[in-house]
Amino acid sequence: MLKYRHAFVVGLQSNLVYRWNFAVRSLFSLFHLAFVFIFWGAIYSGRAAIGGFGFAQTLTYFVVLFLLQFFIGAFNEDYLISEDVRNGLINQFLLKPINYFAYRLSVFAAARVVSGALGLVAILVALPFFRGYLTLPHDGWRIALGIPAMGLTALIQFSIAYCFGMLAFWFLEIQGFVILSMAVETVLGGQFFPLDLLPPAVFHAVSYLPFYYQAYFPTAIMTGRIGLDVALPGLAIQAIWAFVMVCLAEAVWRRGLRHHTAAGG
Repeated sequence: MLKYRHAFVVGLQSNLVYRWNFAVRSLFSLFHLAFVFIFWGAIYSGRAAIGGFGFAQTLTYFVVLFLLQFFIGAFNEDYLISEDVRNGLINQFLLKPINYFAYRLSVFAAARVVSGALGLVAILVALPFFRGYLTLPHDGWRIALGIPAMGLTALIQFSIAYCFGMLAFWFLEIQGFVILSMAVETVLGGQFFPLDLLPPAVFHAVSYLPFYYQAYFPTAIMTGRIGLDVALPGLAIQAIWAFVMVCLAEAVWRRGLRHHTAAGG
């Protein structure tokens, strides 16, 4: 584990060099929150609640989602991995006792520490403007379940990005696949609207898909949109999806190596 800890430290140092990039991204994301405030404020105009939730609860959902994405979101891991494959940099991992998945996961974790800290700063900057509209539950179990849910969400997001990055073994350009994935994740992951606003039958079906656990699930736990009776079995399903995604990532890696020609790097 020492080599992966070293990879984490090096990744942390590397991301700190580009901390202003993360800072600018997080500050500009505040415009997204401003849009959310205006957009959902217009939807709630003249309505006390939608789907059983008031405007304050919905705004809280998006503020927490905004912050969690900086801590757990796989922003460009698929691109970085595909570049390693295309440029031949992947070759250096083939003859060394280093697991590429674990190495990339260590670097991903380091990047999320930096981006998460700067995202938190952005939230603190915006807090005076949103404080009167935010409402968070105070149940202790939400923190106890929310933290492991965040960890599993990060693992699922990274594994999916890893699989898309591995497509570079077969395709010269993976951007189309990534854009399609992002579009699906935005809708079915609850980033465009809280999934509980879907019809009950559709919401129930979506709750068994991995996208449900990429953003909505940990956010819903933290903001009180689901109860303990839903959170506990949901955490078990999320753990299963995390295991499946890690296994899929390993399978794609092994399959991709069969097509790989070790030139360059």
